Amino acid sequence: MRFASQETRTYLVTAITAERRSLFQVTATAELLERTLLDYRGQGKFLLHAFVIMPEHFHALITPAPDVSLEKAMQFIKGGFSFRLKSKHDVWMRSFNESQILSEEKYISCVRYIEENPVRRGLVATANAYPFSSAGRSLDSMPLHLH
Repeated sequence: MRFASQETRTYLVTAITAERRSLFQVTATAELLERTLLDYRGQGKFLLHAFVIMPEHFHALITPAPDVSLEKAMQFIKGGFSFRLKSKHDVWMRSFNESQILSEEKYISCVRYIEENPVRRGLVATANAYPFSSAGRSLDSMPLHLH
C-alpha cells in the first residue's frame, strides 16, 4: 500500500494504558491491539512501518493517510481497541506522545528503538523473539519523502 508521494507526515507515536496497568501482559489483549493496528492499516487509515506492544504501552511508526490527521489515526487505534475490548475501566491515558520523523536516519533509529524495546526491558533476548512486534516482519516500507 502506498500513499501519494506528497505525503510527508510520519510519526513515532506512543500511548500508555490508564494507570500504567499491564493490560498487554495478557496474550489475548495484546493480540487484540495488534489486530486493531493491522485492521486499520488494511483499511488504508495509515501506513504502519513498525510497532511494539509492551505490557503497559505501545509504540508505532505510522504515516497517516492524506485525509487522516494524526489525532484521527490515534483515535482509530486507541478508540478502536477500547471498543473491541469492551472494558468497564478506562483503557488509555488521555493523550499520546508523538515525534515527527523528518529524515531517513531518524526513521531507521526509530524502527530500531521500537523493535529493541522488549530486549532493553529484559523481556526477550532478541527482538525477533518478541511476539507482539514488527521485528522480523514485512510491513510498510519507508515513505519516499524520507529517502
